[in-house]
Amino acid sequence: MVDHEADTSAGTAVADVDGVDRRGALGVASDGTLARVRTGAAELTGALRRVAEHVLSDPEAAARATIVELAERSGTSPATVTRFCRAMGFDGYADLRLGIAAETGRARSAGWTVDIGREIQPGDPLERVLEQIMAADTRAMHDTAALLDLTEVERAAVAIAGAERVNIFGASGSALVGEEMQFSLHRIGVAAWAWNDVHSGLAAAALLRPGDVALGISHSGQTREAIEMLAEGGSRGATTIALTGFRRSPLAELADIVLLTASQATTFRPDALSARHPQLVVLDLLYIAVAQRTHDRAHAAFRRTAQAVDGHKAAREASA
Repeated sequence: MVDHEADTSAGTAVADVDGVDRRGALGVASDGTLARVRTGAAELTGALRRVAEHVLSDPEAAARATIVELAERSGTSPATVTRFCRAMGFDGYADLRLGIAAETGRARSAGWTVDIGREIQPGDPLERVLEQIMAADTRAMHDTAALLDLTEVERAAVAIAGAERVNIFGASGSALVGEEMQFSLHRIGVAAWAWNDVHSGLAAAALLRPGDVALGISHSGQTREAIEMLAEGGSRGATTIALTGFRRSPLAELADIVLLTASQATTFRPDALSARHPQLVVLDLLYIAVAQRTHDRAHAAFRRTAQAVDGHKAAREASA
C-alpha cells in the first residue's frame, strides 16, 4: 500500500530543502546522480530513505518509472518522491530520471555494470567473483570522480606543499591508507607522519602549529579516534583535511577541507573495505598535486631517495 503521509521533520533527516542550491542539500557536485543518491541515502530516514533504497536497488527501472510508479514501488507518495528529489538537489523528478538514465546508459555501453550489488555466493567461480569485484570498484571510482571537488583538492595540495609538518590520522583500514600517503609524501621530501594509535596521535597533534596540516581518514566519518586526533590538530591552528564518504559526518564537520569518496559494497567487502581503493586514488591525486607544486624540491628528493635504496635491489647478472 502506498503511504500518502507527508514527510515531517520528525520522520526524516532532511525535512525542509527549500532554497537548496545546484550543488544539492548534501553539497555534492551536480554530476554523478547515483553517487549523490548513494551518499545521501545514509543521511535520510523514513519515507525518503525508502525512495533512495528503491532507486539504488534498480536504477534502470527507476529511470523508466513515472513518479506515481516509483512512489507505489517504494511504498511512499508522489509528494514524497518530489521531496526526495529536492533533498538530493534536483529540480524535480524529471531531472532525477534524466540523470539516472544517462548514467546507466554510459555504464552499460562501457561494459562495467555486471550485476553490481549482487551478493557473491559461496559457489560462485572465481571468474565471476573477479567480474563482480571489478564492476564494483569501477563504479566506486566513477562515483568518486563525480563526488570529488577538485577545488578542495587544490586547497589541500597548497596547504600540504607549504606545511612544515603533516600529520595523518586514521584507525584500522584507514590507518593503512594513511601510511601509503605518508610514504609517498616522504619520498618527495614532505615531513609527514602517520598515526594509528590515539595516544601517540593526540600527542603529535598537540604539537602542530598554524601552517601545519592534519589529515584525518575515515570512510564513515564517525571513527572516534580519527575525530579526536583531527580536532586536536585543528585546535592548535593546523589546517584540517578530512577524507571521508559523508559530508555531514562529524569528521567532515570539523575539517577546513573535505575530500569525498564513494564506495560500492559487495559480499565480504562492506563500505569501509570497498572504500579503500577510491581513497587511495584521491590521495594519489593529492600527492601528485603536491609534487607539482614543489616540483624542483620533489624531483630532487625523489632522485636522492631512489639512489639511497638502489644498492639493496637484486643485482642483475651480467649478460653472457
